[in-house]
Amino acid sequence: MAFGGAQASYINPVVPFTGMIQGGLQDGHKITIIGAVLPSGGNRFAVNLQTGYNDSDIAFHFNPRFEEGGYVVCNTKQRGSWGTEERKMHMPFQRGCSFELCFQVQSSEFRPPGIWPANSAPIAQTFVHTIHSAPGQMFPNPVIPPAVYPNPVYQLPFFTSILGGLYPSKSILVSGTILPSAQRFYINLRSGSDIAFHLNPRFNENAVVRNTQINGSWGSEERSLPRGMPFFRGQSFSVWIMCEGHCFKVAVDSQHLFEYHHRLKNLPAINNLEVGGDIQLTHVQT
Repeated sequence: MAFGGAQASYINPVVPFTGMIQGGLQDGHKITIIGAVLPSGGNRFAVNLQTGYNDSDIAFHFNPRFEEGGYVVCNTKQRGSWGTEERKMHMPFQRGCSFELCFQVQSSEFRPPGIWPANSAPIAQTFVHTIHSAPGQMFPNPVIPPAVYPNPVYQLPFFTSILGGLYPSKSILVSGTILPSAQRFYINLRSGSDIAFHLNPRFNENAVVRNTQINGSWGSEERSLPRGMPFFRGQSFSVWIMCEGHCFKVAVDSQHLFEYHHRLKNLPAINNLEVGGDIQLTHVQT
């Protein structure tokens, strides 16, 4: 499991895990949990956003339960007392499968707008849990950690290998902040000297260009989007690339954006990630 965001990530922590959210929660914060549901041995798991190590005040309790067909419980605990339970009669998780779960903090509610089980497109259904007390009373400065991993220094262009190459259900996560004067940046998935997938937001053209380069020659560009430009100068971003058997599925800030059909079919040979351009890179997971 990884705890992702602009602060340092917690990599493969022991469960049960407690870690600090630096500065406490604020409106607009995003918290990403990456993990896998055990194939057996229990019927539920939980993610709590709470104050300190004591669980008497839990601002948001997110509790998937593999019971009665599967459902998700959301709740808040104040001074040791649970509030009114909210049940979402939908189970987006699968036993034995990996997932990414993104929480978005708003002044009046918590939203998990993005949940990705393995072998699936991003799930569109949004879970919403309303906060029934002043946020400052509930989570002014949650949790002191046992250890904080230092922030990695990502020098651009950034290169890293993808152990074992790509395969269906393999995912890549890249997060960063776009420079205020940015013109463009890129994320490349490479197979040797070829670029299997080139993702290239261009602010001077207001476009997100996708392409493949084979033997030094670019193919035809793809630019169409179902919605407007998802990247903004001076703002943070998170790009999630899910490899499927026939395509890459790409989500930006937890919202599915497009699919890109494979032009290089040998997925295990796509084993390098490259990131560069007018950004500050804050988090990479391969």
